[in-house]
Amino acid sequence: MQKINSNFIAGAWVPSVDVLKNINPSDTNDVIGEFASAAVSETEQAIDSAFAAFPAWSRSSPQLRHDMLKNVGDEILVRKEELGRLLSREEGKTLAEGVAEVVRAGQIFQFYAGESLRIAGDRLDSARTNVEIEIAREAVGVVGLITPWNFPIAIPAWKIAPALAYGNCVVFKPAELVPASAHALTEILARSGIPEGVFNLVPWQVSVAGQTILNSAKVAAVSFTGSVATGRKIAQSCVLSSPMKKMQLEMGGKNPLIVLDDADLDFAIECAVNGAYFATGQRCTASSRLIVTENIHDRFVAGLSERIRELVVDHALKADSQMGPVVDQKQFDQDNEYIRVGIDEGAKLSVGGEQLKRGTPGFYLSPALFTEANNDMRIAREEIFGPIAAVIRVADYESALQVANDTEFGLSAGICTTSLKYAQHFKRNSEAGTVMVNLPTAGTDYFAPFGGRKGSSYGSREQGRYAVEFYTTVKTAYTTS
Repeated sequence: MQKINSNFIAGAWVPSVDVLKNINPSDTNDVIGEFASAAVSETEQAIDSAFAAFPAWSRSSPQLRHDMLKNVGDEILVRKEELGRLLSREEGKTLAEGVAEVVRAGQIFQFYAGESLRIAGDRLDSARTNVEIEIAREAVGVVGLITPWNFPIAIPAWKIAPALAYGNCVVFKPAELVPASAHALTEILARSGIPEGVFNLVPWQVSVAGQTILNSAKVAAVSFTGSVATGRKIAQSCVLSSPMKKMQLEMGGKNPLIVLDDADLDFAIECAVNGAYFATGQRCTASSRLIVTENIHDRFVAGLSERIRELVVDHALKADSQMGPVVDQKQFDQDNEYIRVGIDEGAKLSVGGEQLKRGTPGFYLSPALFTEANNDMRIAREEIFGPIAAVIRVADYESALQVANDTEFGLSAGICTTSLKYAQHFKRNSEAGTVMVNLPTAGTDYFAPFGGRKGSSYGSREQGRYAVEFYTTVKTAYTTS
């Protein structure tokens, strides 16, 4: 009989009646494991345990928090190959990508171990005589963390690590498609010396565990990464709750990569392939709009099409795989629906978009490239979240910038050019939270702030020292002598 992996509540492993089966998208016959899914009562128990633990944890020694977080980061890095293989097996990104994501998670925990020792404040002289002002940062309280399936250990890490570093207690609800990575991370946290109740794991759907977190008056803040539709519902719940909750929302993108006439053609093609198709295009920073100026357009499309055809799509754990499967049947169907939509809208499907058969049954889709697209088409306006990109032809840089900014999203944007003039202008005038010059639109450093503008993000930035803005609140104290 297969072991059922439990919830983690108040320092103990707690079973549930409901169970999730974790299926390998590279081989649907491979059941990775069975995982408990938290009901309302178990989620409430997790919230209560975090609420009870908060007073002591928020006033604990920074050295204690440092040591605990460093232990977590160190173990993740020592086990990077094992954890990377587990991640790739359940999410479908290639083994190299899985290991790289695990390394990033370990680095994040190590970074915030250091940040726990650097929580700074200010001192001011009052306008009143003999009065001093102290400005301090304090933990917010119980934080609900709701994470997506596409980065099953890195995104949890960049929420969990700062939450704990700054003295908050955590109720963690991972995506139901990737419980194994969340469970493995929780096991590491459980061994790190973390006090009972400070960290809790409650996997299940947002409508169950997630909604219970949103409904609870004991939860002070919610950090969410996922779809726009779910993000908007979470925002409404946070505003309407009593008391209102602090919220941080990352909700996707429709990211442009501009390729100008003066760009290094081979380099631009590699940027486009990396941004659009690596991680099976299942990144909120993926380059789904390739905006190309007239004089380089045909050569770029020809070179990119050839490069796409060379990509090896196969089982995520195969050493020569360059792109793994789509994560599940639902996402596979959505990708195919957008391919149909693009064709119906008049775009030309120049490459790919076909279901592939491999040695194991899985959700294999050849990377798709649309040409003759325009920015009014749905494939250019809606986030697809798959290995599908559309080329939009424009006259010049000014037209390219206008098209790039003509979107409800504003997460990431890139440009390929050898012109310092255009590179500098684009950095200043792109309406995105992250701007890349001669780099893929996907890929950020773990110690730098991450987030978008417009409909992509709401609230303060994630990662780096900027995370302190969300996970702490400011207290101003006056003292007279």
